[in-house]
Amino acid sequence: MANQHSRRTVLGAAPVAALAAPATAHASGRGSLPAGLRPGGEYDRYVADLAERDVFSGTVLLTHRGRPVLSRSYGMADRRRSIPNGPDTIYSLASVTKVFTGLAIAQLAERGALELNQTLGTYLDGFPPEIANAVTVHQLLLHTSGLGDYLRTEEWQAGKDTWDTPEEVMAGITQIIREAPLVFPPGTTTAYSNSGYHVLGEIVAAVTERSYHDNVREHVFQAARMSSSDFYTKPRWREDPRMAHPYALDAAGQRVEALDGNIGIGFIGTPAGNSHATAGDLSRFMTALRDNELLTPVHTVYLGRKEPGRWTDSRLMPRQLRFGTYGPHALLVNDQWAFGHNGGAPGVGAYVEWFPASDVVSVVLCNYDALVVADIAATARRIVVGGW
Repeated sequence: MANQHSRRTVLGAAPVAALAAPATAHASGRGSLPAGLRPGGEYDRYVADLAERDVFSGTVLLTHRGRPVLSRSYGMADRRRSIPNGPDTIYSLASVTKVFTGLAIAQLAERGALELNQTLGTYLDGFPPEIANAVTVHQLLLHTSGLGDYLRTEEWQAGKDTWDTPEEVMAGITQIIREAPLVFPPGTTTAYSNSGYHVLGEIVAAVTERSYHDNVREHVFQAARMSSSDFYTKPRWREDPRMAHPYALDAAGQRVEALDGNIGIGFIGTPAGNSHATAGDLSRFMTALRDNELLTPVHTVYLGRKEPGRWTDSRLMPRQLRFGTYGPHALLVNDQWAFGHNGGAPGVGAYVEWFPASDVVSVVLCNYDALVVADIAATARRIVVGGW
């Protein structure tokens, strides 16, 4: 295809320029760091209290203008071997991985290797016509494709513990998605779709003639200097002393290791979830996005939808304006933007968020349950934006 196309064509949507530069007094990222985020402040005390009550186990990191201002780790990465969590502990990112997948697609679009308004069938074979000829890349990115969620299928549960190579995992999930009916006509509504993001990863592989995992390793992890980040296999996750094991509550309310039998964990992470990183790596990733090292320019390509909705994932935050994007969420809270993503599964919680007006990055990684992670992230968000 031709390499000359307008920014509007690349985006597949018109309103992004209006969202790219928030109209605030601190749009340049020169805002001061709120006192509540400093060591000993409200946020620090809140997280420490949760850890003291054994509600939180993991690592939090706050950076301002690229420099760390608060780093705390609590709990155990591996209870059996008495290995504590620390700043260099590697955690599962669950659905935060979708940000990397969205970025990989946007990078290909900027290079002219694919068109966001083209259909799925332009790049992948084997899907029925009602999917191949109707679902667009744009819809896959915005969770409006109607493809549903392979994690909820019996086929995934039956296959995930039998596939033992990355190729088997990718092919097995793709076949499940090919055989599943649409849950709604493409483009008619929004529903969070792990299947949609898996298909995006397959598109990355097809367009580049290289595996999805290797693409993200080179063009995201290595490009952003995320030195500990990877798609680690389950055997590596089980044995590597640097990696946090997931601990979930059982029916009796006891913490048990949840690496085996977890609904969302297979042999290796996928385009929809379960890559791994340290807190420092996630902060470096957001800094690389800020500095246009991974995509140029980052905001105008990432924001691809006009219609806002109302959304919250924490009992501590009222519903806020949220814009659909090509990967992360875009929240408008108290006239300030917040870009990020959350992720969770039994014994896994992850959150990364960047606030352009103050140039604060908030990272929360946890090997307990995801609900507490959302509350911690919401607490940082409230302090950054000065209330709801």
